[in-house]
Amino acid sequence: MDANWQSQVANAFRNPRELLEFLSLSPELIGLTDTPFPFLVTRAFATRMVKTDPKDPLLLQVLPTAKELESKEGFGPDPVSDLDAQRSPGLLQKYQHRALVISTGACAIHCRYCFRRDFPYQEQQTTRSRWESTLDEIRSDNTLEEVILSGGDPLMLSNERLREIFEDLDAIPHVERIRIHTRMPIVLPDRIDDRLIELIKKSPLRVIVVIHSNHPNELDSSVSSAIERLLHAEATLLNQSVLLRGINDSESTLSALSKKLFDMKVIPYYLHSLDHATGTAHFEVPLEQSKDIANRLRAALPGYLVPKLVQEVPGKDSKTPIF
Repeated sequence: MDANWQSQVANAFRNPRELLEFLSLSPELIGLTDTPFPFLVTRAFATRMVKTDPKDPLLLQVLPTAKELESKEGFGPDPVSDLDAQRSPGLLQKYQHRALVISTGACAIHCRYCFRRDFPYQEQQTTRSRWESTLDEIRSDNTLEEVILSGGDPLMLSNERLREIFEDLDAIPHVERIRIHTRMPIVLPDRIDDRLIELIKKSPLRVIVVIHSNHPNELDSSVSSAIERLLHAEATLLNQSVLLRGINDSESTLSALSKKLFDMKVIPYYLHSLDHATGTAHFEVPLEQSKDIANRLRAALPGYLVPKLVQEVPGKDSKTPIF
């Protein structure tokens, strides 16, 4: 595998037919369909898919099908009311003491269940030209203790750009923590390179990295190595998953995921009920089934291995637990 992560992004699969050919699968058998949401999958992630298996749980997360074109009441372009939470372009605040920066619209993989698949990144992401006004907004509010870098995926930014962001946030006295939400350790482990590790390790702020893994098959030795590098940087590591129909909607799968994460020293943090984004209804797990899975997990695992089953309800002052 090419160690240069930018080259790996450039060489990612951008046509689903190429991915299916790589997996020895027929587009006709799969029911492949062209959809408005672009296709992008890293080869590092694709190598963990089982060839010739049309039900592979990693493949199902990224493959566009006709189900995306079906409309369903209650599903729309801004399912968690991000735009209502805007403090300034690219800066969102929903909860006390923390604010979220839309650092980029880019990702290394396009997950079909993405809740920001229709987000207006051109108007809302924190570009270099908007960054100073974003900083002014953060500086002006001394109740903000934590800044969350989100996107897109913030680790699609260069190390140099991340260094600038870290240094600017380091200089704000009331900011105590930086949280990074990223899928990169899973889909492109080589992104966790030496310069990034040095940046995290040198920051005077507490750095939390929330990775995003949905299935134990995503976690191979390359991911483990990336996680080890983040641990060496003294980052706190959490995982969030999305509960997805036909992919991880069973106690056995989620139990295996939690155990594998914990073996890597990553704490299972959140299990999200699906956000109702346009084109994602086929991934939804019914509420009663979700509760049953959560109950089974609590019975099967020690408490520290059980992720909190939550949903994001617009207007609420925290994530809402599902009991």
